[in-house]
Amino acid sequence: MNILEIENFFGNSSFFLLFISMISYWIIVAFHLKTVNFGRFLMIGANFCLLSLLILRWKESGHFPLSNLYESLMFLSWSLSTFHLILENIESNRENNFKIENFSFFDFSKKNQEEKNLKTNQMKQPFLGSLTSPTVLFTNAFATFSLPIEMQHSSALVPALQSNWLMMHVTVMILSYSALICGSLLSIAFLIFTKNLNLNFNENESSLKVPSSEDLVSVFPHSEKTKYFSSASGLTEPMEGTPAFLSRSSQTYLKTQLSCENDFSRTNSFKTKFAETLDNLSYRILGIGFPFLTIGILSGAVWANEAWGSYWSWDPKETWALATWFVFAIYLHTRLTKGWRGKKPALIASLGFIVVWICFLGVNLLGEGLHSYGFFK
Repeated sequence: MNILEIENFFGNSSFFLLFISMISYWIIVAFHLKTVNFGRFLMIGANFCLLSLLILRWKESGHFPLSNLYESLMFLSWSLSTFHLILENIESNRENNFKIENFSFFDFSKKNQEEKNLKTNQMKQPFLGSLTSPTVLFTNAFATFSLPIEMQHSSALVPALQSNWLMMHVTVMILSYSALICGSLLSIAFLIFTKNLNLNFNENESSLKVPSSEDLVSVFPHSEKTKYFSSASGLTEPMEGTPAFLSRSSQTYLKTQLSCENDFSRTNSFKTKFAETLDNLSYRILGIGFPFLTIGILSGAVWANEAWGSYWSWDPKETWALATWFVFAIYLHTRLTKGWRGKKPALIASLGFIVVWICFLGVNLLGEGLHSYGFFK
């Protein structure tokens, strides 16, 4: 078995493992399965296969494997899988893991709810994996099945790339793309998850209003009964003693309403905390990607001056990289200076998701510019 066959084996294995990993994540999330997170192990296997592929191509060509679009996409796929595992590790280390079962509106038994919470605390639901794994698979599949065979072969570096800046500039840029893509995905998930929620992160609790026991006063409008219910409005459990004027059916109705209030309040609290988790994780990952992007652009400018005699040429790739930088600079400015949280910065990050893909892949469709080594032919 020669080195080319080994490379094909690792490339095909990475695609297969990523595909099964994505299916595994989706099945666990869709059916609320309490099982071992096989998707994570498969993602680790795919990450190893991609890393082995890149190392083999490095050994074969004698230079860092970023000489064409295929190798760039494979490196991006490896970077995305790495950030995927980092996100899962961050989430699994949190004290409160927010599971799908916590969002159920249909189990109003306190005992059953406590038992379910005890079980689900022992098992991490792969929310984040179901969001990021499709993107990892997409980049891998696009490189494997869409690019021509001759473009997938390792080749000698063009003169412009024969520099020590190759590893510094291109590696940092792709790492920044992967971090920005993952963070933007979490922002998109946040917008979808909070579509019907009115959240206010400036307060300790959500501004989404749930029924309170004070609202139940209107069921019994007479003054004497209203006075009784008003005194009970702050309780979280039904009163042990109930006045004689209430019929048995009325007492049962009151206890049911108070129980429903507690369950809806608990459900709303879980949703709010999970939304805050998505928002915070997105902010952290984008905060990592932006410095990488800044360093990549600056190193690219220095390299461009050495190779082409100009720091900036308004090349399509350079222009869109600058546009990407401005989008996420605005995002961080609104978070750090304006104190924005929630949907407004998430909309900016969602726009950044589109801009990043245009910068990395879309400009390759133009077939013009100084970065022509990565264009489709």
